[in-house]
Parts: sequence; structure tokens; C-alpha cells
Amino acid sequence: MPSDTTATPDPTLISASVKRVLITESRISVTPDAVPDDEPLNGGLLKVSSLGFLGMLIRLEDDLGVELPDDLFVGRTFHTVRDIIDLVTTAAEGDA
Repeated sequence: MPSDTTATPDPTLISASVKRVLITESRISVTPDAVPDDEPLNGGLLKVSSLGFLGMLIRLEDDLGVELPDDLFVGRTFHTVRDIIDLVTTAAEGDA
């Protein structure tokens, strides 16, 4: 019987991946460790446009091998890095 090789990404990996993509989208030069989870997506450090937000979600799906289905977005707002981490974590847990 074939074994399932799909594993839920590690929470630390999810956090680092989200922060790397946000850093790239914001066009800043900092390490993921320099971005706190409560950092606003559009604040003093990060600047994420609505179009950039969509591209970021696609990159996260590709980088982490998770699908972010439309129903995960219903009733949610995204203001901080933690909001994106939570979204991706929820999707990853659903894919497991």
C-alpha cells in the first residue's frame, strides 16, 4: 500500500515563508526574524497592495504546496502578518 508523503508544513516554516513573501512584495531588505507577527500589512515596515496580495497568495500556495480555497476568505479580514500565517496554517491543516 503506498504511503502518503504529503505532510502538513511546520508552523515555523509557514511563518518564515509568509514573512519572506511579504518582504519580497514590500520590496524591503530585512530578514524574516525582523518582521513581528503583529506587524500591519500596510504600516511602517510592510506595504502590500491589493494586487500584490493576490500574487503573494499564489506564491505561498506554490512555495508551501497548499491550496487556499475561496471559502477560507469568507468573513475574514487581513490586517497583520499573523492573519496571513493563520490563513495558510488553516489551509495546510485542511490539506493534511
